[in-house]
Amino acid sequence: MWRMRPGQVDSVGPGGGEPTGGTGRQPDGLAVVITGGTRGIGAGLARAFLQSGNRVLVCGRNSPADLPSAAGQTASFHRADVRDPDQAAVLIRAAVDQFGRIDVLISNAGGSPEVAASDASPRFLQKIIELNLTAPLLVARHANAVMQGQERGGAIIMIGSVSGTRPSPGTAAYGAAKAGLHHLVSSLAIEWAPKVRLACVAPGFVQTEGAAEHYGDAAATAAVRATVPLGRLATPADVAAACLFLASPQASYISGSTLVVHGGGEPPAFLTARGPA
Repeated sequence: MWRMRPGQVDSVGPGGGEPTGGTGRQPDGLAVVITGGTRGIGAGLARAFLQSGNRVLVCGRNSPADLPSAAGQTASFHRADVRDPDQAAVLIRAAVDQFGRIDVLISNAGGSPEVAASDASPRFLQKIIELNLTAPLLVARHANAVMQGQERGGAIIMIGSVSGTRPSPGTAAYGAAKAGLHHLVSSLAIEWAPKVRLACVAPGFVQTEGAAEHYGDAAATAAVRATVPLGRLATPADVAAACLFLASPQASYISGSTLVVHGGGEPPAFLTARGPA
């Protein structure tokens, strides 16, 4: 996994050799905010950034029994529903009050149960789009306002999904929102440059404590795993490695891009239907 060592200063920047905002290594580590960072991929992100010597604030709608910890450090927690504009603003203010700055924001909160679009209520569809598209924009706007005033700017990473790159039957609103998130990153990367970099990570199938809700029992999960060219599901650590890279000096010229983390992708359905050539 990518490791960032506290105390090393970045000398490569967005242009003219100036330091890149938010990706230079700070003496006390980076100040990182992760939405939805108490379980699943989000908890894996928090542990990875803690392990790399950074300070991490996670948020969620409910206080967890245990907070992510690594390398003798534990993430701090702020209760917030990021779909609420006021709570999104308070979250960012709380991070600035705690850290004095924000170097990296990772918008990870999201998800959707499986419901056919024809059966879902209008309120359900609205809430899915709010959580997976509107909320990341709300939080990013507040983080950007802080980062623009910082000498080194900042980096914002959105957690997208392969569901936003191909058909997503059963979670159509979710897939549409994630596609919108990918596009949002490319637009904001232009609007907020050069102080703030934006990038998106789009995971494929990920093994988390809630995987059974999406992939089924052990036999069904094994069948899903068999479709992945690399022969396994991703782990939260795989997604975290991509985010650590995007928050590092080595990614100082990467902005507006989506990094797909899917183990090689999903083979075209016609190949399975056709059988061996």
